[in-house]
Amino acid sequence: MGIAFSLIALVSWGLGDFLIQRSARKFGDWIAIFYITAFGSVVLLPFVYREIGPLFWNLRGLYILLAASVVITFAAYFDFEALRVGKISVIEPIYAFEIAVTAALSVFVIQEKISAWQALLIAAIILGIFLVSTKSFHHLRNIKWEKGVILAIIATAAMGAANFLFGIGARDTSPLLINWFTDVFITFVALCFIIAQSRFGEIATDLKHNKRLIFGVSIMDNLAWIAFTYATLYIPIAIATGISESYIALAVLLGVKFNKEKLEGHQKFGLVLTVLAAIILALITQE
Repeated sequence: MGIAFSLIALVSWGLGDFLIQRSARKFGDWIAIFYITAFGSVVLLPFVYREIGPLFWNLRGLYILLAASVVITFAAYFDFEALRVGKISVIEPIYAFEIAVTAALSVFVIQEKISAWQALLIAAIILGIFLVSTKSFHHLRNIKWEKGVILAIIATAAMGAANFLFGIGARDTSPLLINWFTDVFITFVALCFIIAQSRFGEIATDLKHNKRLIFGVSIMDNLAWIAFTYATLYIPIAIATGISESYIALAVLLGVKFNKEKLEGHQKFGLVLTVLAAIILALITQE
């Protein structure tokens, strides 16, 4: 089941990121985030309302959910800010190392066991994602001098930590509860930013004219996170992350097909490496 849920997350994130890019460009970052998390807050409530009361007696679970909410909110902020001030050709390859952060936390903090072959395949996925995300190596020569690099490193560390917290939070509470809790938290934060920017009226207007896009991106992104957290119940967090984060390869293929993007030779190699490593990792992982 863990592999199946990881693959569902992979497909959902691949489609979701494709739609998120369109949503963010059309509505702006915070309104796009608001639609996604508000949708999750409403849709998941009927499935988790019985768990909300007992959560306050499970202090460990509550603290993990609060930590996950804060960390993923910061990760989103630094992610958007890094992409705003930096060059995407420099910033995106850094995000490949999110998997390494999650894997390190799961192995060293909660002592999850992964084999040498699994570790090697996770490393291959990281390398593949790095290659497929790197349009040109020219910009990487002076990476330490580029704007946004420090922000991207912070975003990578924060998102890696968020993956880890979502995994252990799902085990301590439930996959649906951690997704609902973080959705509510982020919805509140996004709403505060929207009101501060005097854009509250745009929420209803954009929803009226863009229902298909909004519901599409909301369903895909929430489904991805739910599938990922369910996967962590059955397989190590590091492996669930390695397989599901390979969605970047799917996102690239969608970009090639629908946006007519062209790939360099090393990007094609990275794409093949990512797909093969993810498939082999899924096949050799015992649940």
